[in-house]
Amino acid sequence: MRETTNENRSVLASLRAVIPIRPLEPSEALQVAELQAARLLELTNNTEAPLDWTVIAGLPRLRIRRESLPTSGMSFWDGHNWVIVLNRDEPRTRQRFTLLHEYKHIVDHGATDRLYVGTGRHQASDQAEQAADYFAGCALMPKRLVKRAWGQGLQQSAALAWRFGVSERAIEVRLAQLGLVEPRPRCTPPSTARADFRPRRAYYRQFSPGWLGQPAHEGAPA
Repeated sequence: MRETTNENRSVLASLRAVIPIRPLEPSEALQVAELQAARLLELTNNTEAPLDWTVIAGLPRLRIRRESLPTSGMSFWDGHNWVIVLNRDEPRTRQRFTLLHEYKHIVDHGATDRLYVGTGRHQASDQAEQAADYFAGCALMPKRLVKRAWGQGLQQSAALAWRFGVSERAIEVRLAQLGLVEPRPRCTPPSTARADFRPRRAYYRQFSPGWLGQPAHEGAPA
């Protein structure tokens, strides 16, 4: 059996190895996020059941904390470990989503300049948030498992959300991404307070237009 330190290095290295060494178009960055999510599920033997969040929380050199925050979460390197802080006042379904979202930022660290180059319509930071949301959705609601459940007749949002341990809004967005339902009209999400403290350069999450509550701001140390 591999040592846990080697396992963590292998997971991070494997997910980072998916990233090409050239600048990417926005659609390519999302494809990379989907490939990374699939690779994460393979490496952690979570291909036949919804992802257990302890798979991420149990990785060495990664610490999970729950605190009262003005945002959904944040992540940063403390000099010894990567730290993901989750808003303990939010529902566990959102905390699970935030955990995967923040882990994507950790995976991307060192490659954001290639992954997210910005366009005339979207800033690079917005693209990073979208990709982190997409990664979380792909990891928590894998295409094959969602389509299997749908084909077996499980087509109510509430039932699917319970099956995959996510919010109803998250499963609705995922169903639309997979072409199983029509996209819901996008509403302007409520604003949230920005974090007014930064223990170190960190990724902070607020509300994202596509998912209920999943962004971050770039900048973690090497």
